[in-house]
Amino acid sequence: MAKEKPAEQTKVWLLPIEKITPSPFQARTVFDEGEIKKLAVSILQNGLLQPISVRPTVDGRYQLIAGERRLRACKLTGMETIPAIIYHFEDEKMAALSLLENLQREQLGPFEQARALRDLLNLWNCTQEAGARRLGIAQPTLANKLRLLTLTQEQQDICTEANLTERHARAVLRLPTSELRTKALRTAAERGYNVQQTEALVERVLSHKSKPKRSVMVRDVRIFVNTIDRAVKMMTGSGIPATAEKREQADYIEYVVRIPTHRPVN
Repeated sequence: MAKEKPAEQTKVWLLPIEKITPSPFQARTVFDEGEIKKLAVSILQNGLLQPISVRPTVDGRYQLIAGERRLRACKLTGMETIPAIIYHFEDEKMAALSLLENLQREQLGPFEQARALRDLLNLWNCTQEAGARRLGIAQPTLANKLRLLTLTQEQQDICTEANLTERHARAVLRLPTSELRTKALRTAAERGYNVQQTEALVERVLSHKSKPKRSVMVRDVRIFVNTIDRAVKMMTGSGIPATAEKREQADYIEYVVRIPTHRPVN
């Protein structure tokens, strides 16, 4: 493996914007155009306060490591060059830096953040426990963020489009099926539910799902009890002196049926 070179003495270069290509390791998938425009206005008024970071490529161009929002804003201003620091990193180091940059500096959405964390763990080839230590966060926090990726892409899109938070998403993960999760998220999005209202919705769904099962069980038990009663009556009606004792407890019914094996002699 070739040894990585340090930044070129942390020198800031003015690079042609047209020669800079996006990072293949960019975690952000959605950019707020309104925020980009605000940043462009700030750059016009105050200049770019923080250079972007890039690495050179074999074709004489540069690949962005960090600073996608700054690059987009500078393009909006009409700037032809942009201040940049050049690093000579190989893919693994660049990917890690790019993902960490996004996690630490950019306002990622919950699913973008979860994907960045997942990609970092894969890149480091480590467990959640080891990854949490390297990132300086609690392992349960990391696990909760990664669990967001169990939602389908459709469900993630509902959250993103309706600006539902990570806590909204975590609330619906309690529901047992994907269909119920989608329905709950659509309801929360359409009605503008806050987190507490979404959690209450999930509780109602869970409560509603459990009630029919108990009701069906009660009906089934009554059918069996009636069947036993009818069988005993049929036997006594046929001259067989069968007896039945029923004791009902809080969580079960005990039946004792006695059927004589010989008819009584008159």
